[in-house]
This record gives sequence, structure tokens and C-alpha cells, in this order.
Amino acid sequence: MAFDTSVSGILAASADLGIIGNNIANASTSGFKASRGEFTDIYAASLLGAGASVGQGVQLSSVSTDFSQGNVTFTTNSLDLAINGPGFFRLSNGGESTYTRAGAFQLDKTGAITNSAGATLQGYPLDDEGNVTGELGDLVLSTALIDPQATSKAEITANLDSRGVVPTATWGDFDANGNRVPFDAFADPPTGPDSDMFNSSTSLTIYDGLGNPHVASIYFAKTDGQNTFNAYTLIDGVEIGDPKVLQFENDGLLQGDPEFPNLLKISIEDWEPKGLDGSALGVDAQSFTIDLAEFTQFGKDFAVSFVNQDGYTSGQLRGVDIDQSGVLFARYTNGQSRQLGQIAIASFTNQQGLRPSGDTTFVETFASGQPSITTPGLGGTGLLTSGALEGSNVELTSQLVRMIVAQRNFQASAQMIQTEDAVTQTVINLR
Repeated sequence: MAFDTSVSGILAASADLGIIGNNIANASTSGFKASRGEFTDIYAASLLGAGASVGQGVQLSSVSTDFSQGNVTFTTNSLDLAINGPGFFRLSNGGESTYTRAGAFQLDKTGAITNSAGATLQGYPLDDEGNVTGELGDLVLSTALIDPQATSKAEITANLDSRGVVPTATWGDFDANGNRVPFDAFADPPTGPDSDMFNSSTSLTIYDGLGNPHVASIYFAKTDGQNTFNAYTLIDGVEIGDPKVLQFENDGLLQGDPEFPNLLKISIEDWEPKGLDGSALGVDAQSFTIDLAEFTQFGKDFAVSFVNQDGYTSGQLRGVDIDQSGVLFARYTNGQSRQLGQIAIASFTNQQGLRPSGDTTFVETFASGQPSITTPGLGGTGLLTSGALEGSNVELTSQLVRMIVAQRNFQASAQMIQTEDAVTQTVINLR
């Protein structure tokens, strides 16, 4: 009987050494969680429990996992993610859901965010306002060009110099009958404003429906009226519409009527975009406004302090940023950014019930219960750090001490077998 008891000790010590060896081997594995063996003694007793019981040895009861936080180290890959606090990344591998703390992710050829084993990171799609718009699924970044957007509104903030004088030349060209002819850079010969026709000018880039850029130039000429300027608009060198009259108050601010906000806007109606040679581009006519409501007329040099417009050309994916709440911001070559999705985080009532499944992942079991899926920072889950990885939580010093103890246990059990063998031989040799 002592032989069996000692053998159980050897098996238990061997299992403990195997667990410790696995911990040490994964001391540098990102997201790895150390394990420990939990052992129980064995007793054989009669049905009624009568009489003294002698122990029958030891057995491995379970292998528990230490889910404490590992150290976070920073990397240069924005798709590397670390969870600061409880929770797991949810992955899909051929339809099977697995869970991990290892956040080393990359883009595959389809644009899906995957780990080294090819499992896809799960999350929620978002709209431009950051609202969840669909079911939990694979996070995939589209590498296709995003559609351009035609300019629909623009705004400029500037100061016109109140000390300016009326230009010496009249704005525009005139035909033989004395009628003014709009400037046209595509005319033969081309025409354009001379510097003595205006006091100051500025320009901004606008976009048509195909994403082609065009230059809108605005020229400001002081008139005979007190505190009054005319604003003339040219797009690609072609004069558009009638001049806009800007009337300033004595305090240098523009006159306006709250009931008619368009009085302080340049309205471009049915503009037809043209190419560099003046030919039509085959794009729909376009209407937009240029807001000048913030203009001032002070005794300072002309200066533009703000220019903005809402159009842009097509763009290709340039990079991805991920904030602490797991929202993915895609950056494009046209300067735009979009919220593409939000990473999902899973939590379990009983983490110890999870079963390791390789590749630093776990799968749910009946003991763990079903996962609670949410977004980072909600439901008691941790926040994310982008460009960082959570290291293994294996503490090598304690593992080496445990290894020595397990080795001594193994040697002691082996010595017990030798002792029992000596006793048995003594009994056999009795005469």
C-alpha cells in the first residue's frame, strides 16, 4: 500500500513540475497567465466511516489560473492592445469564440484585424456620431478609396484694413459698348484682375462632386461708401455672380440681420466645374455658400485668421488610431478620419472556469458561465492602451522556488519507495 501512496506522490510532483515548467517557458509570452496545481489527499474508508483511516496518497485536483494584471510594455504598432483591468478580447476562429488577454493584432489581406493564429477580433460597427449600429461581429477595415465630398459650405474669418483707400482702377473689363465683361482665365486672350483694382484678396480650395480641387479667390475692393467693401468671387479664374456688398458698422463689425443670415454669405449658384483647359468635367452643377459673418474692419493690415470648407477629395486608408474606449479611428490620405468600430470586451462570473485552448486563448465552459459582452470601461471591464502589450504575469523567482520544492517532493516520494522496498525485502528474508 505504501508503494501506491508513494507513486501518487511522484505523479503529483511530476504534474507540479510540468505546470511550473510551462509557466517558466511562457515567462515572455504576451498575455500569458501563470497556472498552479491544486492537490488534495486521498483516503479510503468503510461505508459507515468506522475505524481509523490511513491516507492513500495525493491527487491533482485542479489547475487554477492566475488572472492578475501583467506588466504593460509599449510598442510601435498601433494595433497592439493591452487591457488595463479585467476582461478579455473576444476572437472568432472559424465561428468558434475564444477569449484572450494577448493583444498583438495585425491586418490580414482582407482588412480584418487578426492575431497571429488568424482569429479575428470582435467588435461593434459605429456610425459617424459614434453610435453602435449593428451586431457584434468581425472588425474589418476597408482598404478601398472613400468617396469624395463636394463643398457645400465654407467660412472665412479675416480683417479688412479700415485705412485702405478706394482702388485707383475700376473693377473689370468693358466691351466696346461700355458693358462690363466678367473676368475669364479661359478666354482668348485670358483676362484677370489687376492689383490696382482691389485692396486685398484671399483664396481657398474647394472640391466638386468627383473630388477635383478648384481654387476660389475672393477680391475685396473699397467703395466710395463709408465702411463699405465689394467682394468679387472667381473660381479657377472665372468670375462668378455679382459682387457681395460688405457694410461695416462704426465699431468695425459687419452689419447684419439675424432674420436673414445669408446677407453675410456669398452664394454660389449652379456653378459648373471645369478642367484645367476650361472644358466641362462631366460633373453636376454645384451650389454652395461662403460665410463672411466674422469679418471685421479695424485699423490693422489685412489678415486671414480662419479658413474652412467641408469638401474633400477621395482618400485611401493611411493609419488607424484606437482610443481607451476601444473606438477605431481610421485616418485617410485626404485628411479625413472616420469611426469604423468599437472593440468588444468579455467578462466572466467565474474566470477560473475558463479552459485554456492554446495560442494564449481560453474557451468558455459550463463552470465559467456565459460571457458578458460590452465595450471597454463598462461593466467593470478595463480600458485599452493602444501601441502596448500586456506581458506574462509569471514571476520567475517564485516559480524557481516552487520548482525546488516540487523536486524535493519528487525525491522524497522516490526515497519512500526505496524504504518500502527495503522493508519488504526484510519480511521476505524472514526464516
